[in-house]
Amino acid sequence: MYLKFFGLKEPPFNVTPDPRFLFLTDRHREALDSLLYGIRERKGFLVLTGEVGAGKTTLCRTLLSRLPADVRSALVLNPNLSDTQLLKAILTDLGSPPSRRDRYGLMEQLNEYLLTRMRRGENVVVVLDEAQNLSPAILEYVRLLSNLETDQCKLLQIILAGQPELDRRLARPELRQLRQRVMIHCTLHPLDARETAAYLDHRLRVAGAPPEVRFEEAATRVIYQCAKGIPRLVNKVSDRALLAAYAGGRWVILRDDARRAAAEMETLL
Repeated sequence: MYLKFFGLKEPPFNVTPDPRFLFLTDRHREALDSLLYGIRERKGFLVLTGEVGAGKTTLCRTLLSRLPADVRSALVLNPNLSDTQLLKAILTDLGSPPSRRDRYGLMEQLNEYLLTRMRRGENVVVVLDEAQNLSPAILEYVRLLSNLETDQCKLLQIILAGQPELDRRLARPELRQLRQRVMIHCTLHPLDARETAAYLDHRLRVAGAPPEVRFEEAATRVIYQCAKGIPRLVNKVSDRALLAAYAGGRWVILRDDARRAAAEMETLL
């Protein structure tokens, strides 16, 4: 509705995990670099946690887009799977359609795939998103996947990405073997007020907005206070604030626009 008015090529505040819109705070950049290092050095188990809407999925998609050509990857978005279904999902996303039916046969197929990749000088990483929903039994099975290794290196790098509940789940006594194998743990925190302002400007420019389209400082403070620095909520409030500015015929989003958007959001939360 407002794209043409603001000179935008696309909506700037969609909540889809588009890597092009990723705004790297110092903490986001540190997490991304740490995960890339963990994959490159074949560290095995890596964990990424953060609140709902903190940008974990976007960061993971950015990570996958930045992997070198010699790294094969799989992204599993649905964690509510049995051990057999999980193996099938991993093999399918790696481009190796499951040719066995039982768990043992699928594990053997995955091991053969990994050994073939290693002989070619390649690496393999699997990202399990929403991992806080994995049952303790499946998490223990995921640990067993890390046993796929040679004397020199891990054949499979596994990233568990999830909400803070994942940390609490990993702290359970029965999962101590898995917890001890986590070599890198990264946490995404909410944006602060300064980062929120930079985040808003970043997304506007990626979407093609001219410099004249901007949020005034007072508006960014309102958005930050309403969304508490959670990027997904920032997007929702900002989208409504843009709509309010459009209705008023303004290129600059004012505090009143943000307040109106925040009031609408409070009725939805």
